[in-house]
Amino acid sequence: MKHVYQFLIAVTLLVAVPASVYAQQQKWQSMEGTSEGLTLVMDNNGLYGFIDEAGKVIIPCQWECAWLFSDGLAMVVNDDNKYGFIDKTGKVVIPYQWIHAYSFSEGMARVRDDSGKWGFIDKTGKVVIPYQWSAVGDFSEGLASAWDDTKKDGFIDKTGTLIIPYTWQEASRFSEGLARVKNDDGKYGYINRTGALVIPCQWEFAWHFSEGLAGVEDDNGKIGFIDKTGKVVIPCTWESALYFSEGLASVMDSNRKTGYIDKTGTLVIPCTWQEAYPFYKGYAIVKDQKGEEHKIDKTGKVVE
Repeated sequence: MKHVYQFLIAVTLLVAVPASVYAQQQKWQSMEGTSEGLTLVMDNNGLYGFIDEAGKVIIPCQWECAWLFSDGLAMVVNDDNKYGFIDKTGKVVIPYQWIHAYSFSEGMARVRDDSGKWGFIDKTGKVVIPYQWSAVGDFSEGLASAWDDTKKDGFIDKTGTLIIPYTWQEASRFSEGLARVKNDDGKYGYINRTGALVIPCQWEFAWHFSEGLAGVEDDNGKIGFIDKTGKVVIPCTWESALYFSEGLASVMDSNRKTGYIDKTGTLVIPCTWQEAYPFYKGYAIVKDQKGEEHKIDKTGKVVE
């Protein structure tokens, strides 16, 4: 559960809500993050739409499911549970037609057809890599993970050509030239873009690299950070941790409180918060014991 919790926080908060929008949070039932200048919001009827950084409604709330903009398009779901994509005016530019899909990444989006197979479309909605895999990942640094019928992961390029053979029990996206992989023994390590294992599979779990460091979990369930040589540069002492952003990473201590460390592992903002999210443009969102959100600066001072 720890792994799922950390992954969801990391993905959800890749782009934080700007201060000008955050101040208007009480107007919405929820605010789901900001990307490409637009913030995804839910109104009191449970419908999603988008506002700009001034809080102006740009795309009215009308979908029961919607995602952040990526590559200029946002994924939405219609009343028949079919996935399509809208542009920044709210116009449906790729019709609702897939039973499942994901947001665009590097100009391509993964989509699943009625047979349950996955392929990729371009920004016109054209299928450019045919449906053929049981599972695929997003493109990152020109490659995407793909899972074949042998239930092993490899990597394909943007033509659909297999570049790294189906070898791994699990493979994640490339980040800073390395991708996390899991071997048959259930241990995690990292490969480079040629498929060579450059950091041995020895960890109980591992996360993607960010700002030169990656979080890893040891045999005792503790979290630390390694560099790109695989050297442990921040000892595995934390109960939980998120990725580094703007030189700081959120960590959880044995009392289940969160704060922030720098790249030397020094605790620079004490563990006093119930939850603490990545920094963005000098600020981070934290939650207190009552579940109330606050905005702090890099000294830990509450500014909102």
